[in-house]
Amino acid sequence: MDEPIGLVALALDAAFGWPERLYRRVGHPVGAFARIIEWGAERWNRPHRGVRQRQAGGAMTVALAAGFAVAAGWAAESAVRHVLGPDGWPAIALLAYPAIAQRSLFDHARPVLAALNAGDLPQARHAVGMIVGRDTGDLDEGGVSRAAIESLAESFCDGVIAPLFWLMLLGLPGVWAFKAISTADSLIGHREEPWRDFGRFAARADDIANFIPARIAGVLICLAGSGGWQTMWRDHAKHASPNAGWPEASMAGALGVWLAGPIAYDGAMHAKPAIGAGRDAGPADLRKAIGIFIRACALVWLTAFAGLLAGGWAWLG
Repeated sequence: MDEPIGLVALALDAAFGWPERLYRRVGHPVGAFARIIEWGAERWNRPHRGVRQRQAGGAMTVALAAGFAVAAGWAAESAVRHVLGPDGWPAIALLAYPAIAQRSLFDHARPVLAALNAGDLPQARHAVGMIVGRDTGDLDEGGVSRAAIESLAESFCDGVIAPLFWLMLLGLPGVWAFKAISTADSLIGHREEPWRDFGRFAARADDIANFIPARIAGVLICLAGSGGWQTMWRDHAKHASPNAGWPEASMAGALGVWLAGPIAYDGAMHAKPAIGAGRDAGPADLRKAIGIFIRACALVWLTAFAGLLAGGWAWLG
């Protein structure tokens, strides 16, 4: 793809994100996927249904959400190409950029850091609770810092790298199908009841969709953090997810801290192994993690720009 669609989509997201005023007026495109998934859950994830029925219903729900995304993305891209021809790529970038979340991740991490720096632990817990699913009410300063760092690292994959990867590979149908799958995973892809059976397909689909992007994200974090390679290779498999461990272990190694460990969900403590072998994280490490995230995004920009130059050179040749 010679058009700088990915580069412009990144620039639009960095400049504008998804403004709160716009969100209040029209919501966000992933809201349509959420409504499909909620409809499927109400219809097919009922206690009287058997395990196989719930698994089939979950697969059907994800297929409906992803199918809707592919159809809408294909129709939109085809219409743009038909009406505007080769000059339609800016419109495609405009339609793709809401799928990228680099600005949102930055904007959500900063309030956590600000509250920690101000010594306001209750506010820090509240701020980090906006971006993680674990219980945050009893987290100490280290726990809040780790939660924010883990979220920033993992979301660098599924909020930046993966959407851009699928946009470049399959255009609007690809990027919005990925967002549909990612939304399904976040809503129903849990091991706890009542989602264990119904959300199994969503979790597996998300694992597949993030398989390559997660490894790219891990490498970019190591490059941006000037280290972390050994920890990434050694500890990535300690994470329950086959993908999230790559960027999280990379970030832990680059910072010289340990992440993960025991985490509480809905009042129940879950024993998880620590990733990394350094000290406990603190506000200074969160600040460094935000810097690494910014530099990693800059590397993505540079890669997209280099690809544009290579495509232009090939076209001229």
